Amino acid sequence: MNRISWLAVPDEHSAHEGVQKLWAKAEANLGFVPNVFRAQALNGEQFLAWWNAFNTLVNRDGHLTHTERELLAVVVSSVNRCVYCAVSHGAALREYSGDPAWADTVAVNWRHATLTGRQAALCAFAEKLTRTPADMTEHDLTPLRAAGLNDHDILEATQVIGMFNMTNRVSSALGFMPNAGYHQRAR
Repeated sequence: MNRISWLAVPDEHSAHEGVQKLWAKAEANLGFVPNVFRAQALNGEQFLAWWNAFNTLVNRDGHLTHTERELLAVVVSSVNRCVYCAVSHGAALREYSGDPAWADTVAVNWRHATLTGRQAALCAFAEKLTRTPADMTEHDLTPLRAAGLNDHDILEATQVIGMFNMTNRVSSALGFMPNAGYHQRAR
């Protein structure tokens, strides 16, 4: 049995109307509906609220580049060992970076990837915030500032890291499985 979640997954006919519209848009843009969209659709209103926040932080133009946001997503997901997010956002990092080998190295161990000072500071911050959030201090912002990030960048990075920690926990707790299409993207 090829399950995408350990919970019930609605079909196109039983899903919330807003969710159906999002599925159609995803199908048109990606060629498939991400399993995370299907798996969270069981509670349509909550899923759409999550999607609005996620989409704003991850997909729209902001203070960080798309590559930087996906870099954070992959580091957090790797630390959390979240299969769905590591695979799906690993594909996005390959696409945005144009360098599949680099993106795959980041996904396994960011310390082994060739990174700019800014990227390394973001990765270290993401890892500490993910592993030991209670140990964060104002001093943890110093390397980010030294690497050229301003307060807007730092806030956005923190929000993206927080979003992925939450999403990783939902995905891992409910056994979300990535679409097969993610494995082949940008290779």
